[in-house]
Amino acid sequence: MSLVHLGIIPDGNRRWAKERGLPTIDGHKRGMDKVEELIEAAADAQIQYITFYIFSTENWSRSEAEVSYLMKMADTYIMKFAKKLAAKNGRLVVLGSKNRISPKLVSTIEKAEKLTEDCTGITACFCFNYGGEQEIADAAAIAAKEGDITPETIRKHLYHPEVPNVDMVVRTSGEERTSGFMLWRGAYSELMFVKKYFPEMEAGDIETILAEYEKRNRRFGK
Repeated sequence: MSLVHLGIIPDGNRRWAKERGLPTIDGHKRGMDKVEELIEAAADAQIQYITFYIFSTENWSRSEAEVSYLMKMADTYIMKFAKKLAAKNGRLVVLGSKNRISPKLVSTIEKAEKLTEDCTGITACFCFNYGGEQEIADAAAIAAKEGDITPETIRKHLYHPEVPNVDMVVRTSGEERTSGFMLWRGAYSELMFVKKYFPEMEAGDIETILAEYEKRNRRFGK
């Protein structure tokens, strides 16, 4: 069974920086560079979708300075990724709520998605201002207005409903929880936890992930 959709919870950016006596922002910068590297490796491995949990709805509770920096970083990197993906026939989508995000950043997201919407290669998904519970609540609210709340109608109204269920979720830094990541699409995801911090990930780790996935027996309740 091939791995179609890989989800990554990129944890450990701040700890990686702290252990090296570096500012927190250096950890985030290093992490974004790794995102680019892993997208390319996933594309080479014929993975069709790769999703990164970039900024959760809970991350607003971090310091004002860090949140401000992450917003500016998103504005820069989302378009950077979109241009690089478009050059290689890759697509970019952002999953999450637009609440609390500046109009400027919303515009950047929309332009990035528009730039790559006709590309047919790998789809790189970024969960930004995302919470798994919020996604389901938003989808259920739309379904309720239509008068038909079923698993099928909720699925139809998830953020970017064309994105399939996640086959494997990988979390870095040794933490063993999913923290609200893809609660609906990840109901039957295989889970893999690695000890290295996200800034320590390398392209070769994609092959390690694929090898581990091939060992799993996915029964889906059967």
